[in-house]
Amino acid sequence: MEPWAEKGDEGENIRVTAQLLKARTGEFALESILLLQLRGLGISDLGCLGECASLEWLDLSGNAISHLGPLAALKSLAVLNLSANRVCSLEPLGACESLQSLNLAGNLLSSLQQLQGLAGLRRLENLRLHDPRARLSNPICATGAYRSALGGLLPGLKALDGERVSGRGSELYQLCRDLDSSLERGSGVGVGSPEPPGTALPWVEEGYWERRPARRSSIMEEAYKQFSDVLRECRELSERADDTISQAERALSVRSDPSSYVF
Repeated sequence: MEPWAEKGDEGENIRVTAQLLKARTGEFALESILLLQLRGLGISDLGCLGECASLEWLDLSGNAISHLGPLAALKSLAVLNLSANRVCSLEPLGACESLQSLNLAGNLLSSLQQLQGLAGLRRLENLRLHDPRARLSNPICATGAYRSALGGLLPGLKALDGERVSGRGSELYQLCRDLDSSLERGSGVGVGSPEPPGTALPWVEEGYWERRPARRSSIMEEAYKQFSDVLRECRELSERADDTISQAERALSVRSDPSSYVF
């Protein structure tokens, strides 16, 4: 066991202590810690973590955490990763008024009632309960009903489980889906239409989205010229230096008596 680790009540499970926090961050004062990574340490008790009053970014993923009480004191916390833990109650997070991004994938959340603790988080924009790439989820994700319910619970939410749920981006996505569906059905073509759906012309000309090289101004051209001149001078000086070193080496090599060297 590491020297900073304190064994909890459940075997090797770890309790967060001031010594652990200082060892992980190099900070002498807990109030000075802004970013903290405590991933995969077997933590089951958050201990004195609430004393990190200035904490803004916290990674507690891959531990054995079930109680979040100390997190209620973190008023500046903006990003929190609690994935792969044993969380089933989110009430303390309701006091984290600055929280913007929250990862809860891989916990024990099974009902919308357990998510009610997030209702007061007006700044929360990114929430993850399901992560297919990491194979982490929650029992509540067994059905898709939670997605629509969270829209009413968290009106400011912009991304859920990595997918955008509000804003112009999602509106454009839905519009494109509707257009694709209309084209696939091949219906709705009026009388006298000049082109059937299968031969629709592109919206923009070919190469429209390609980035065009920026035009150089006279000032930039002069700067490039001066840079090239300086670079050429540096190469000439380097060649002269190589020649001088070679001559010195040849002159020294003809001396057979080491005592004749002058330093």
